[in-house]
Amino acid sequence: MTDVNLSSEANNLIYNWERPNDPLAPLSNLQRNIVLDLCQEIKEIGPFYKLNISKDDTVDEELSNNRKEELPDVLENSRDFLAWYSKEENNWLEREDAVYVNYLDYLEKQRNECNGLLVQVEKCLKNLRELSHEYQLVSDKTNSLHQVSEELISDQMKLIQKKEAIKERLNRFKSLDKFVQSLDNSTLSIHNNNLDTILDQLNDHIKYHQHHVTFRESHAYMSRYWQCLRRVLALVRSNVGSGLALASQQASASQAYHYAKFQSAAVNLRPLLAALEARVDVFQDYNEVLIECQEMYVTERESLIGPSVKRTLDDLSNEKDTCALLRSASAFLLHVSLDEHALYTQFFSTSSEVFYRYLERICTSVYDKVRPLVIHMKHLESLAELCSILRLELLHEQVSTNKEALAAFGSVAEQLLHDVQERLVFRALLYLRTDVAGYSPSPGDLAYPEKLHMMQQIAESLQEQEMASLSRCDSTASLASQEVARISHQAAGNTSSPADLHGMWYPPLRRTLLCLSRLYRCLERSTFQGISQEAISICIEAISVAAAQISANKSPLDGEMFQIKHLLILREQIAPFQVDFTVKEVALDFSKMKTAAFQLYNKRTQVFSLSSNNALLQFLLDGSPQVREHLLDSRKDVDRRLKTSCEAFIAHATNHLLPGFKEFLDKAERWVPKEAVQKESWGKPTEVAQLVKNGLKGIKSKLGSIQATMHLYLANKNTEFILYTPIKNNVIGWFTRLHQILISCSYSADEIIQIGCPTAEQVALMLSSASLASQSGQRSRRTSEQPRVETENGMEKDVDDTVFKKQDSLKESSVIKTDNDVIKNDTDHCLQEGNNPSPPERTDVEDSKKHNNQSEN
Repeated sequence: MTDVNLSSEANNLIYNWERPNDPLAPLSNLQRNIVLDLCQEIKEIGPFYKLNISKDDTVDEELSNNRKEELPDVLENSRDFLAWYSKEENNWLEREDAVYVNYLDYLEKQRNECNGLLVQVEKCLKNLRELSHEYQLVSDKTNSLHQVSEELISDQMKLIQKKEAIKERLNRFKSLDKFVQSLDNSTLSIHNNNLDTILDQLNDHIKYHQHHVTFRESHAYMSRYWQCLRRVLALVRSNVGSGLALASQQASASQAYHYAKFQSAAVNLRPLLAALEARVDVFQDYNEVLIECQEMYVTERESLIGPSVKRTLDDLSNEKDTCALLRSASAFLLHVSLDEHALYTQFFSTSSEVFYRYLERICTSVYDKVRPLVIHMKHLESLAELCSILRLELLHEQVSTNKEALAAFGSVAEQLLHDVQERLVFRALLYLRTDVAGYSPSPGDLAYPEKLHMMQQIAESLQEQEMASLSRCDSTASLASQEVARISHQAAGNTSSPADLHGMWYPPLRRTLLCLSRLYRCLERSTFQGISQEAISICIEAISVAAAQISANKSPLDGEMFQIKHLLILREQIAPFQVDFTVKEVALDFSKMKTAAFQLYNKRTQVFSLSSNNALLQFLLDGSPQVREHLLDSRKDVDRRLKTSCEAFIAHATNHLLPGFKEFLDKAERWVPKEAVQKESWGKPTEVAQLVKNGLKGIKSKLGSIQATMHLYLANKNTEFILYTPIKNNVIGWFTRLHQILISCSYSADEIIQIGCPTAEQVALMLSSASLASQSGQRSRRTSEQPRVETENGMEKDVDDTVFKKQDSLKESSVIKTDNDVIKNDTDHCLQEGNNPSPPERTDVEDSKKHNNQSEN
């Protein structure tokens, strides 16, 4: 009990030492760790705990037994514990070092063993060094022996190479005897397969001696090899010549198998020629022999087919038509050229100048036949047809598709084409100068507008007959279908003017366009541009002269309309030509020479002056002519002339409607003072009233004739409207100016009423009514089958009335412009309008002759 109480008391004291709140003896972390270590140690060895002894650790078991014997039975106090602890501390240290002591003993034992091994290794190394020394001695002796053996082998190879080189060099010299012997004994056959080998060996020997000229007797051997090569080439040439001659004899004996004989000869001769062609680049002699073979071939072929070609062309030359002669002769020579080229390719693989000249000589025969005929040809149609045949049918369709075979024929055709073009240009220029520029119009050519009226009456009579026959057609046809047919027929008949007919054109215009249409497809672009520039200028001048004569004979309106219509035709017909009508001309400008001469005259005292003011030097510098380049554009010339004609027509038409108006307006506007105008005799109200009366009368009586004239010549509502609009605006503008003059010149109200000058709206209404009246008058002269339409309320109305009223309503809404602006803008518009141009048609010779006869009649 006492022990238990003490133990519980000790536990309580120990607990109080470490209680969480207010401990009696607090321990630090280090102290607590030391206590925990001591506790662990005591657990292992204390009397109150059993020692954990493993079965496999016998050493630890003995130590545990010894400790049990050493431990006291009871520890009475701390002094006994400390005594026991100090005693056991040494044992603990020894027990902890026991492992290291044992390991130290183990290491000592291993060191002793290693020392023994090192002694044995040293002995082995000593023995190995001795063996290595002995091996090195043996290896040195072996290497020296191997080196000596390699030197012997190298010397042997060098000797062998020297032997082969000597043999090769000797072969370059010994082979000569073999070649000479074969050539002297005629045992060398060139028709076997050894010809290529022989030629290659000779080439090799010759090149070798050329590269080793320092060898003894190298020149002599090289010259002898050259002789052998030339003899072989001569033998090849003779065989080729004999083969061609034999084939020529057989072909001449049998014309039916002409080409077959040469084709059979090509089988034997082709290997020889191929051997020459393959070595053309080696030596010049091969090329020379090949050219000789080609010349022999050409000679044989020319001797065979030359006479037959000449006879055939002589037979064809009996043809009177040059174009037919050219076609037939060209077809024959094209066939001959293709056959000859095909036969030539069976002998030779490459083209040559010799064969080209041969074919050119054969094809030149057609040039010799046709050129004399071309020189004497005068008709442009025939010359143009020859150009078309040469350019299109021969050069473009034939030669361009097979240039290699037909190159010679192409060169001859091009040369002939140049001659034909030169002749064509000469005849065209002569034609333009004689038949266009020098054309003397007959009265029938200038019978305008009578000619147009006659053609219009003929067209209307034919139309009436057709409409009458249409009305008497199949009775089963419906009235609606007949009406539609009449409307479409009449609409188609009113779309063109009699002046649009090709036969009604002024002859110089027709001839110019026909000439240009011929030249366009035959000449080069640059040449055509130069001729077209001159042709159009001549045509414009001829039209202008004819218009002046018509103006003098008939009226200025007819002359201007004639010129406008033909300029429109010219402008439309030259539009399809896809060329630039601009030509550059170079001229000398002497404008400064006069000024320079005048200065020289003023400074004549300084002519021989030695200063910088030398008058003669200044004259030479300032008075030298300058080179000027001028661009002439025919298309723009036509547009400018057309614009000028339109402006003149508008001015003449306005003066024709309002006679005396322009003179009065210009004089009144320039008169100063304005108040004195009415005091002049020409400015009195009665005179002005008479002027206005005449103008209104002219509008009512003459506007219809002007519109009829425009319709007769133009027959195009758009163009007519473009020309009529400025006339209408001029008339309205002149009345407006007159009204302003009356106000500015202080005419009284009674005088203005007496004069009766209408306003712009009244004049516009009067012009519209006069225009409608003239149109209704024109429609009244038509046939009774005038197409009509049904309105909603059942009333009938003319189709033309509806159209014209719509046009007049548009005209009424137009803004009044000044004279110059209206003329300028509307004439520019006129130049831009017109029917769509059609490409120039190619008419036959008979058609052109027929039109010429009609114009002359």
